[in-house]
Amino acid sequence: MQIVILKDAAEVAAYGADLFTAQLKRKANSVLGLATGSTPVALYQELIRRNQQGEISFSQVTSFNLDEYLGLDGSHPQSYRHFMNEQLFNHIDIDKANTHVPPGDAKNPIVACDEYEARMTQAGGIDIQLLGIGRNGHIGFNEPSSGLTSRTRVKTLTKATIDDNARFFAADEYQPHLSITMGIGTILDAKKVVLLATGENKADAVSAMVEGPLTAACPASALQMHRNAVIVIDEAAASKLKDVEFYKHIENENQKLLQHLASL
Repeated sequence: MQIVILKDAAEVAAYGADLFTAQLKRKANSVLGLATGSTPVALYQELIRRNQQGEISFSQVTSFNLDEYLGLDGSHPQSYRHFMNEQLFNHIDIDKANTHVPPGDAKNPIVACDEYEARMTQAGGIDIQLLGIGRNGHIGFNEPSSGLTSRTRVKTLTKATIDDNARFFAADEYQPHLSITMGIGTILDAKKVVLLATGENKADAVSAMVEGPLTAACPASALQMHRNAVIVIDEAAASKLKDVEFYKHIENENQKLLQHLASL
């Protein structure tokens, strides 16, 4: 794991945007793995700005989202398809036919999960996967106890996740308790993983992910096994890590190495 500790949420978003920008400049037809939630929004806003200013293009990009509520079609205002359209796709030069979100309205969700996996394989796999982390350590909708080699599947949401997401639904509105999510094994197949976390409410989960044991009790701890995982967090989210100064030292040395290589 590469642990990057920054001052605040704005710096986290900018750093994440830099990683995606570098990927798009290196490979115009990249396959992006995308995420929903409050944390990625600032990153998406920065990517929109860079796209509209001509710095980057999404015209050749294919994307796959992590998850979707089971029982909501893409037009539902609380669906993740709707979220992605509103927060990113409607504002950049991407072909929406090349954007994929698990079908929450699938007649046979089991088959739909297998088809989603097949599409990712046919696209050549995810080049860079964006993640957030839940307070209980979940990534995607892979809740605690999820298999560490799991693939895209239907998953039951925990009460904690349902409660956290209840603010997005009206009191009398149907709130799904099931989802379709990429599995942990699917996520680990991505060539690069970028996880963003901000705020003190994520500090326990970040600590368990980075310094705790590899365990299904904290699904994000599986990223300890990934060959190229970048964990980008602010000071508040890093507040319960034991080795903060060590991680900052490593990142400083990494940046010196990159500057040296750039000068060659």
